[in-house]
Amino acid sequence: MSVKELTLDLVVRYGFQFLGAIVILIVGLFLARWTGKVTQRWLEPRVKEPPVRTLIVRAVRILVLVFVLVVALDKFGFQIAPLVAGIGVAGVGVGLAFQGVLGNIVAGLSIIFTKPFRVGEYIELLGVQGQVATIELFSTRLVHPDQSRVVIPNRKIVGEILHNFGAVRQLQLTVDVAYGTNLTKALALVREIVEQSPWALKEPAPVIGVSALGASGITLAIQPWVTVTDYVAAKAEFYQTIVDRFRADEIQIPFPQHEIRFLNEARLETAGRG
Repeated sequence: MSVKELTLDLVVRYGFQFLGAIVILIVGLFLARWTGKVTQRWLEPRVKEPPVRTLIVRAVRILVLVFVLVVALDKFGFQIAPLVAGIGVAGVGVGLAFQGVLGNIVAGLSIIFTKPFRVGEYIELLGVQGQVATIELFSTRLVHPDQSRVVIPNRKIVGEILHNFGAVRQLQLTVDVAYGTNLTKALALVREIVEQSPWALKEPAPVIGVSALGASGITLAIQPWVTVTDYVAAKAEFYQTIVDRFRADEIQIPFPQHEIRFLNEARLETAGRG
């Protein structure tokens, strides 16, 4: 049998099966996408956590694609049972080779379902901090206050000490006033600044008071609560307003200074004349 005749025989024998498998795969891709969109719309009012919704939608799409692939292979006459067994054996080897990847997936599932933090909250761990942008199976992305992005593998998060600030943060502001300052007036002015600020939240209530007695002045602590997104801008605005209002009300902000006293002044004067 010539090559031409052999090719024609294969086309006649398997051509329709191949075409049918291609059609099944194409339809399956559209079906998986459509099923994912329907699942997403159904989950939106019922599941509030975006990572959980994303996980379920992806799982549904993968299940549809696997089912379509099995149907397409069956169209070619493949035996599914030996194929599944072979995939299982290969999966063991792949699992050993990709322990880190699997560890990230397991940790990602743990984060998604235990919810130690949520998207939009501000967290600190492993020496880095930022607002949670996305929580995925492999990694968690944070947005740092300088707008840079921090990508943390999920296996590095689970089991570590986590500081979750939530959606609000407390500003830690301090300002020194001279020892001769009327503290009642100064503290009243600071409270007025905080109450009139559009940045400061009413609840929780701000903490304002004397925090330390320094070498050059009395330190006032000003600790209002602001939203995570306003943290940097609010800090700069508060400091500028405090300086302007203190100057206008003639409240002195001291600078470090030292007083030097000479002992035995008469003896030093006599030595100077000699």
